[in-house]
Amino acid sequence: MNTESELHTRSDSKCELCSAPDNLAVYEIPPNSSGGVDQSILICDTCQDQIQNPANLDPNHWRCLNDSMWSQIPAVQVMAWRMLNRLRNEGWPQDLLDMLYLDEETLSWARATGEDLDDEDRVIHRDSNGNILEAGDTVTLIKDLEVKGANFTAKRGTAVRNISLVPDNAEQLEGKVNGQQIVILTKFVKK
Repeated sequence: MNTESELHTRSDSKCELCSAPDNLAVYEIPPNSSGGVDQSILICDTCQDQIQNPANLDPNHWRCLNDSMWSQIPAVQVMAWRMLNRLRNEGWPQDLLDMLYLDEETLSWARATGEDLDDEDRVIHRDSNGNILEAGDTVTLIKDLEVKGANFTAKRGTAVRNISLVPDNAEQLEGKVNGQQIVILTKFVKK
């Protein structure tokens, strides 16, 4: 049984965040998801769009977290915690956050993307077009890059999958090109 089938069984073929029954897809929880069932959730396209594009955030859509935050599945708990933190300035999400308990390991996973930090404290990685990058994203190089020390050139248009973000530098990310783990400047990639 593949990951998507297992998630459909686990979720009764409903979005694990808002319970919508249509347009469902696997969402791997960043960072460092291996794509397994334990590190993924099944979500609808509305939830996915708002998670990946904060500018599209509709706070009323996320009132569903009042129910899904009580899930026994750590991946669902992580996403509920992250979205409640993203919305905490609305007022009602803070009340839910005050009630939500995550064990130490799950809380550490939830905090890995910095959703609980204020914007001025958070290191935000943006691509050449200003889109917010997250660990695990796939980006494309927008120009040829000479890789120092590896004696090759990473060609424009090369897809870099499953990137990781340099925690203390918003201008750098890491990814594999030609089997080599390299550091790439965010201004040379697009999501």
